[in-house]
Amino acid sequence: MYGGGRGISDFCIFHLFIYRSSVLSIENQESRNVSFTVGPGQAGLRLDVFLSQADPAFSRSQIKYAVEEGDVLVNGREPKASQHLKAGDRVDLHWEPVMEAAAVPQDIPLNIVYEDSSVIVVNKPAGMVVHPAPGNPDQTLVNALLFHCKDLSGIGGVLRPGIVHRLDKETSGLIVAAKTDEAHRKLSAQFEKHHVHKKYIALVWGDVRGESGEIVLPVGRHPKDRKKMSTKSRHGRDALTLWKVRERYTVATLLEVEIKTGRTHQIRVHLSERGYPVIGDAVYGTSSKGQTVKNAELKAGIKALARQALHAAELSFLHPQSGERMVFTAPLPQELESLLHLFRAVSPGSAKQTSLPAWKDQLR
Repeated sequence: MYGGGRGISDFCIFHLFIYRSSVLSIENQESRNVSFTVGPGQAGLRLDVFLSQADPAFSRSQIKYAVEEGDVLVNGREPKASQHLKAGDRVDLHWEPVMEAAAVPQDIPLNIVYEDSSVIVVNKPAGMVVHPAPGNPDQTLVNALLFHCKDLSGIGGVLRPGIVHRLDKETSGLIVAAKTDEAHRKLSAQFEKHHVHKKYIALVWGDVRGESGEIVLPVGRHPKDRKKMSTKSRHGRDALTLWKVRERYTVATLLEVEIKTGRTHQIRVHLSERGYPVIGDAVYGTSSKGQTVKNAELKAGIKALARQALHAAELSFLHPQSGERMVFTAPLPQELESLLHLFRAVSPGSAKQTSLPAWKDQLR
């Protein structure tokens, strides 16, 4: 097991290439919806190949990004970019144009947990976006990786070199990036087959019923707000979240959470749907929950938390070259530890640690 961090890696050197974006680079257009019907001669094509042929303005990386964001539907359902199409299939694309972006190397400190010639594992701080996107053109993890590393996989496109998976901006913790295309392909295959194990620590509002359980609800784009995800989406994809109680407080519960699928905002959406939103979650949480806190010091500590109380504490995958199972851990950041200290001080009698092995009770 690997843990902690060791600063800037010996493997990394300054990197001065400027990556010009071809991803989402159409300017001065309005949002639009386009539809295509698969003809007999196009049957059997992968979705990403079909769309790149249907409109040459779309690059494969653009299409992959749109699919991941839930902006592409095949016969009304969210697909994978690798899905093979049949004659008569209807493909709908929601196009959200943005200004051209560039991912440039930037000297941003990284907490590097592990690195070799194939992969790099980083303990990302809350407040850092993983890759450039509208509203966050720089100061991202990608900008930092481009500065510190000689090579990154190009499969993710020029805006997301090396990026195999993501963490939300206000979520801290472990994330792995690929240095080579081979590593990227093998890691992506592990994510697709659910061979990558991810565990999180979440501090949620409320006294969670039961000691462990699972949440099985589809997650998709919110029907009215495209910036949010929802379990009420008509086009949601299956999602499974496992949880168990670590500690209990008077008005909150500390959970260990494991996700078996990697839907956008999955943990936050699932816990909020069940009535236990993550503390500090400005999108899926509610400010009214904090009104139940009477202790002035604890109330001030919650108000001062400039992030959501969600941390990716453990990451495990098979090394893309050796095949060895790699397990990495990251301790809670200080701001979350400090908040937990306040909760424990206010409700010392109710705080308890549990180590239940089974995910058996249903979260209701």
